[in-house]
Amino acid sequence: MFDESRRNEDGSIIVICPDCQHRFGIRIKSTQEGDAVGPEAVGEIVVIENVFHYKQEIPIYMGRNTIGRNMKGNDITCPIHTDDPSVDLTHCIIEVSRDKRNRLKYVLRDGPSYTGTFVDNDILGENERRVIDDGTLFTIGATSVILRTLNKDEC
Repeated sequence: MFDESRRNEDGSIIVICPDCQHRFGIRIKSTQEGDAVGPEAVGEIVVIENVFHYKQEIPIYMGRNTIGRNMKGNDITCPIHTDDPSVDLTHCIIEVSRDKRNRLKYVLRDGPSYTGTFVDNDILGENERRVIDDGTLFTIGATSVILRTLNKDEC
C-alpha cells in the first residue's frame, strides 16, 4: 500500500528497495470525472484466449470502464494486452450504475471503433446502448470477451 501523501505533483511516488536501495519512480494514473472509481470491483471482463493473447481477467468498477488495446500513453481504464490489430485503442465502454432497486446495471456501447462491438453476433449501432448481464459474450475486433458480474445474491 502506498502512502498517498507522498505523491508528487505529477502523481508519481518514489519507492526505495529495502534490499538494494534502488530508487523506483511509480506514476499512479488518477481517474477523470465519470471514469471508473472506487476501491472495489463490481465485476470483471474475461478476455478469452485466442491467437493474439492469453486469457486475461480485468476488473471493472462503478462508472465508466473504457476498454481498448493496451498501449503506452493510452488513457483507458480496462487495457487489453493484445496484438490483435482489430481492437481499437478505445474500443467500447461498459457503464456500471445502480437501478431503482439498487441492483447493479451494466450497459455496453461502442467506442466508437473501426471494427464495431458485437453482442450475440449483432453489431451495436451508432449511439446504441445494450444492457448486458453475467455471462454475456461480446466481441471487439477478433477478440471475445465475457462479462462476469458480482454474485447474483449480492446484486
